[in-house]
Amino acid sequence: MSDNQNIDPDASGTSVPTAVWDVGREEPMPIKELPEAPASVHIIGPAMILIALGVGLGETYLWPRLVLVFGPEIRWLFLIGVTLQAVVMLEMARYAMATGESIFFGAARVWKPLMWLFFGTAILVYIWPGHMAASAGALETLTDIPWLVSAIVGLILIGLVFSFANIVYNMLEVLMTWLMGILVIGSAIIAAIVGTLGDLWDTIWGMFAFGVVPDDMMTAAWFPVIVGSIAFAGPSGMQQMWYTLWLRDKGAGMGVHLPKIRGLIHAGEEETVPDRGFMFDTEDGNEMRKWKGWRRWVLVDAIVLFWGVTMLVTLVFTVLAQAAAAQNPNVRTLLVNDEEDAALQAMADAFAAAGSPILGTLFFGFIVLVGWKGSLGIFDAFARGQADMTYFFIPGMKRFKMSYIYFAFLWGVLTFGILILLFGPADGPTAILDTLAFLSTFAMGAYCVVLLLVNNKMLPKKIRPGMITNVVIGFGAVFYLGMLFYSLVRFGVVV
Repeated sequence: MSDNQNIDPDASGTSVPTAVWDVGREEPMPIKELPEAPASVHIIGPAMILIALGVGLGETYLWPRLVLVFGPEIRWLFLIGVTLQAVVMLEMARYAMATGESIFFGAARVWKPLMWLFFGTAILVYIWPGHMAASAGALETLTDIPWLVSAIVGLILIGLVFSFANIVYNMLEVLMTWLMGILVIGSAIIAAIVGTLGDLWDTIWGMFAFGVVPDDMMTAAWFPVIVGSIAFAGPSGMQQMWYTLWLRDKGAGMGVHLPKIRGLIHAGEEETVPDRGFMFDTEDGNEMRKWKGWRRWVLVDAIVLFWGVTMLVTLVFTVLAQAAAAQNPNVRTLLVNDEEDAALQAMADAFAAAGSPILGTLFFGFIVLVGWKGSLGIFDAFARGQADMTYFFIPGMKRFKMSYIYFAFLWGVLTFGILILLFGPADGPTAILDTLAFLSTFAMGAYCVVLLLVNNKMLPKKIRPGMITNVVIGFGAVFYLGMLFYSLVRFGVVV
């Protein structure tokens, strides 16, 4: 470790030297013990929240549509996208578990403007209540409750749920786990009823049709859609970066040494937040043993939970779309023409015709869940990320508790969402949406670059990523940024 030392008082008040890891442009990290890792095999982890955020429009609509347009052979691109995201997830966890700091803090250690780039991007991309509006629209179909009413009530309910929680993360994990469980099990049951083994086989086989490029794929009409769909294979935009904050509140690795965000009525109980994270002694064999245990733990999160569940959900919804198209050819036409609302209604009608009316109702119930969990997770994550950057890097903000800053952002974005629902388009003007789509994919390429810098410059050599991992992350940066700008230059459109 670093030979640098800080002078801290011990229990008797005597000044004693304290070893630190001095790296980057921020305060050095004191050396502390790494906690013992839990059992590698586990069911619930922070990946469940990331899955719940990631399983949305891409898995339930974009990719089923692409399969109907181009055939199941297109799914090899989805496999590449999700696998890349799993590697990104492991690399986000590397820095967060080694230091207890978020990837935003790591970016600031490299160069503060990098961090502020993500601060601004988050505001532009994630303040719109589109997920809640979609959920409310599906709920109106089921219950005739006006979508505007249920959307506003839903936003207020999100704020109240978190405000009355003791530890916000614990409440979020429980809610997301239940919502994902209902979605996965319920949709799989419907797929088993209305789908066929042929649909399932075609969907699975298409994942391994590497290199198949349909004729219309490289056109202005479809290439930007495909690039965007690959970006939305799993979590998109800044969701992977927020994962580092959920890891910290989970107490993963050195995150155990940092306090958790508490609910608004419990915010006064928050412990003092240190000015920086911590590092463990990588020259200590026992510490490295514990580190390897944590890496095994997060590997289960990445492969079994994140990769496995994401692949399962998109497989199920692709089978559902194919079954619906077989029952009602109009579904294919609507999906091809990008008529999302009409297509979802046609899919529900097809399921009802194939089984019973209850299947059509359940299908819309799943769309309600997709929108609700998306809003729940994204608004928590937005507030969490902005609070982290605000607390550590805006002068004077450390006099407030982190939890108070979190709730200022949370209720601020919920209030903005209600105002947009009442007085403006739910997702913002079309011109803004084009910009947001660009920024979301741009953020993914940018965070791959940041990962390479942070993990290879800010961590001790013994726990830095290997060459293969760096190549994969570098490929991600080239892919997201390269395809984004190719689409812009070649076709004049963004994803």
